[in-house]
Amino acid sequence: MNAQTPFSASGDTLASPKELRDRLTALQYRLETLEKQREETGKRLKEVEEFLRLQPAAAERLEQLATAYFGDILQEVEVNLSFALQDILGQNLRVVTTREVKYGKVHIQFGIERDGQPEDILRGQGGSVCNVLSVGLRFIALSQLDEKFHRRFLVLDEQDCWLRPDLVPRLMSLVHTIAHKLGFQVLVISHHNLDLFREHADRIYTLRPCGGSELFVTVDCLDPPKSPNERLSHVP
Repeated sequence: MNAQTPFSASGDTLASPKELRDRLTALQYRLETLEKQREETGKRLKEVEEFLRLQPAAAERLEQLATAYFGDILQEVEVNLSFALQDILGQNLRVVTTREVKYGKVHIQFGIERDGQPEDILRGQGGSVCNVLSVGLRFIALSQLDEKFHRRFLVLDEQDCWLRPDLVPRLMSLVHTIAHKLGFQVLVISHHNLDLFREHADRIYTLRPCGGSELFVTVDCLDPPKSPNERLSHVP
């Protein structure tokens, strides 16, 4: 039997005209479906190709806009943070920033230079550089938030841990000045001697364990003056 002879689905008899028409109709429908899919795929392919063609120019323009928008702000940030480093650490350090656009977002990287030479920001002065910069960046970030939803309250937990004792008052002086200027309430937690904070603190609390589940709290500096000693229950 000729290989081109049409058979029915069972394969042992010739297909009837109706079966052949049904198969032809099915194949035509399949053809139309595939043609529509090919047309839609072609349109999407053109859109992707157009996007890829424009993407470099769009990224370059976005970077230009970001540089223009953040340029003045970052320049001010660099100046202020550099002043903080120089004032607190007493060294010729300068904060520098680099900007680039990745995945449609602006990425900003901070670095430092010592006497014009790049220096590892994580290793500078055994961590004291990070102490100072993190305080400044927190003030900057929080000051940009909407006060309707975010209270101007900042907690600095052992932010002076890497500073020499003689440098702590310089950091506290800067924190005190910026906090009053920006309207921030700042809680500083430290293990340094209290004498290092007296000149630049509105209130100083000393917490000492007194046995059991209580802490003894001494108010060393308070305005307006109140009772110097208070007891607070402590829940372990």
